[in-house]
Amino acid sequence: MEYWENRFLNGGKIWGEIPSKTAIHALELFKKYGVNKILVPGAGYGRNTKLFTDTNLEVVGIEISESAINIAKSFNPKTQFFQGSVLDMPSNDENYDGIYSCYVLHLFLKEDRILFLKNCYKQLNTNGYVFFVVFSDKDSSFGKGTQIEQNTFESKPWRPVHYFTEFDLKEHFKDYSVIETGQIEEKENHGELGPHSHILRYIFAQKK
Repeated sequence: MEYWENRFLNGGKIWGEIPSKTAIHALELFKKYGVNKILVPGAGYGRNTKLFTDTNLEVVGIEISESAINIAKSFNPKTQFFQGSVLDMPSNDENYDGIYSCYVLHLFLKEDRILFLKNCYKQLNTNGYVFFVVFSDKDSSFGKGTQIEQNTFESKPWRPVHYFTEFDLKEHFKDYSVIETGQIEEKENHGELGPHSHILRYIFAQKK
């Protein structure tokens, strides 16, 4: 919590206001498959949730940082936010047609990744859909820092990153029917890194 609170408190809209390419693709799939109400764990300050609400989806976000939620209140007031950890999954006890999660799952060690996904599974309606975005093992940052689990490295204190192969990603979603997987290059410009790119993997799947 302290890590992300400090990032949003000091950095504001870290990734700007333009939504991720992955959110744009997720929206296309959500529309195609009739998803109307979605949950966004790790919603940040709402740069992706705004895309969804602007196209009339009903969106609930979960975010651990109070500062991020404060930014979102003016930037994306149509999204309902709950403050808390995705490992606890605070919510209004409702279920959702879909879940969109970007840059979150890879931030946990294996035990917590499994817990996070179990929480998400419980929040989905029967035959609901998920669109998850994670770091790929093809990313240039793969292997940097201290390895603490297989394909998991800590390049910054208190911020482990797990890098997914396609096989690994599908294994994490074995309770789903996989519809589509792929890789996307995402360009960013923030913080001490300046302009750079990340190679991301995504998975779109349906609850069995």
